[in-house]
Amino acid sequence: FVGREVEVAELSQWIVQERCRLVTLLGMGGIGKSMLASYLGSRLAPQFEAVLWRSVRDAPSCEELVADCITFFSQTPPADFPTSLEQRITQLVARLQASRCLLVLDNLETLLASGDPEGNYLPGYEGYGRLIERLAESVHQSCVLLTSRERPREIEALEGTRSPVRSLRLLGVDDQTAQELLSDRGLSGTPAAWQRLAASYAGNPLALKIVAQAITDLFSGDLDRFLQEGELIFNGVRPVLRQQVGRLSPLEHLLLTWFAVLREWTKLDTLSPILHSRVLRSQVLEALEALSRRSLVERGQQASFSLQSVVMEYLTDELGERLAEEIVLGEPQQLHQVALAQAQAKHYVREIQVRLLVFPLLERLRAELGANAQVEAHLLRLLAQFRMEDAVTQGYGPANVITLLKALRGHLRGLDLSQLAIRGAYLQGVELQDANLAESLLQECVLTESFDAIWSVAISSPGQYWAAGSRRGEVRVWKERGRLLHLAWQAHTDVVSTLAFSPDGSTLASGSWDGTLKLWNLQSGALLWRGRHTNTISCLAFSPDGRLLASSGRDATVQFWDAHSGTNLQILPHPGSVYRVTWSPDGGLLASGDFAGSIRLWQVQKTAPARCVQTIEGHTDRVLGLAFAPDGRILASGSWDRTVKLWEVVNGRLLQTLSGHRDKVHCVAWSPDGRTVASGSVDKTIWL
Repeated sequence: FVGREVEVAELSQWIVQERCRLVTLLGMGGIGKSMLASYLGSRLAPQFEAVLWRSVRDAPSCEELVADCITFFSQTPPADFPTSLEQRITQLVARLQASRCLLVLDNLETLLASGDPEGNYLPGYEGYGRLIERLAESVHQSCVLLTSRERPREIEALEGTRSPVRSLRLLGVDDQTAQELLSDRGLSGTPAAWQRLAASYAGNPLALKIVAQAITDLFSGDLDRFLQEGELIFNGVRPVLRQQVGRLSPLEHLLLTWFAVLREWTKLDTLSPILHSRVLRSQVLEALEALSRRSLVERGQQASFSLQSVVMEYLTDELGERLAEEIVLGEPQQLHQVALAQAQAKHYVREIQVRLLVFPLLERLRAELGANAQVEAHLLRLLAQFRMEDAVTQGYGPANVITLLKALRGHLRGLDLSQLAIRGAYLQGVELQDANLAESLLQECVLTESFDAIWSVAISSPGQYWAAGSRRGEVRVWKERGRLLHLAWQAHTDVVSTLAFSPDGSTLASGSWDGTLKLWNLQSGALLWRGRHTNTISCLAFSPDGRLLASSGRDATVQFWDAHSGTNLQILPHPGSVYRVTWSPDGGLLASGDFAGSIRLWQVQKTAPARCVQTIEGHTDRVLGLAFAPDGRILASGSWDRTVKLWEVVNGRLLQTLSGHRDKVHCVAWSPDGRTVASGSVDKTIWL
């Protein structure tokens, strides 16, 4: 037994001086819990009248174990025992009260149900929960020492720094202890190599002992050579980790796999959005607590989590094996749930993901399927299989296959990528000439940004989303100030002439030269409803409360739509094409500008139809720019007559004409403080 001097001193203080009645040693498999408990039992034996060590690895019934303990701690063993477990526990507590005894129960986690985030016991072993609860709550002069990979839930509420019930989580040993531990293995290396070895295996004594044999056999004990190979996982370590990981629930295993993919400290808020299936935040929290209880995740600052290096490499390798099997068999499961290379990951992280996940997976597929041509054909069949599934079920599957094809071929030219839900694919700089993306939903992807000529743009009021409409009818939405593509889809059959976000940023309205206007859900890209003008649509605008959507077009009308249902509420005629509509800040007025240069103000009320309350004349050509000042008292207009005019809303009086543009004025906007007007023109200038 080497090291653990600090832990031994602290545990001795608790057990001998402070006379704690229940102490739990926690830690992942192989960390040294049983060894430390054994050492403590021998070291502290003189302080007790009797010491009993029992491993529950072979899962004895609770009734049997309690009877054995009563017999051992009794000077005169009873002739028979009560039939009820509660009565037997009462007898055991009485023995522990009468004499100072040390009872060690080792490997308690074997009695806990695998995959249960609440820490329930296996069917038929629920009595152990009651036993631990009674031993912790009852006043006695003995000490019960438990070892477990998972914290028994019965002790959580009873623990405290001044409580007689305490727990100690064992961490890995340092490099000096690791060197002492392996002193008989004939290993040689620099101090830096020993430090790296200990850190790589999180100081896990069992993992270090197992890998030491591999270093001796394969590298003649040369630690530096072994570390240069960069391979941490050897077959001997796998049983330890396989047993630990095998106890997890599907959600717990999925979270661990994601940590292995993300490869850096990950905050809680990052996890829920990237999970393929919809999982409640509370479920994620429960799973993380369970993983922490099983000593499989490390907690960082600000609710962040990561994996120890040895666990991360094991899960990375396990993921590669599983994905290769799923792809070869054509039965994708994990392929849907986890992204191989994330578009939104940091550049260096994504490069690591490609190097450690994508390339090794391709090697496995070549080994199973043959040359590149066979692998490509197999992957293309998977894409065809995905097309038969709905967008939610597809998950990360299409993006993962596309990532593999990109790495395999070096490009994606000429591929049929139609009717796919492509989530999180990094396609920047990838050649996509003649690739078919018809009816595909691109979500959270990164592209080269050279799709088509942009005819309309919009930014949601909180700034969360940016949108653009193209000449060929495509709409694209970005997040993170335009750095991350969120959605891209074919919205119309002609130019997308106008876009408008709802005030709450949950929906996007699009209007087109094809005469249709459509409302889209921004989370999923789903079409919520559609409406139609009899000619080209030129402008859309939501009322400030989001209740109404106003549209205008070359059919010489302004139309009001119920933004929720898509019901057409009213059609307002104009003498000619209407190019622009805009709402006053209070939603009581709608201004419209038309082909002839006139501006109309419409009074909009909830209880009565909208009516024209004022017609403003002054421009000599069509009005394409309209904007109310933030206080609603002044209306700015921009026209093809190359002027910007400011109007008093209450009476339509012209306040000022702003000249200077050398060509048509297309748009105007106010600064938030209402002190500045900006105008944009075909002359390629912006004036303030």
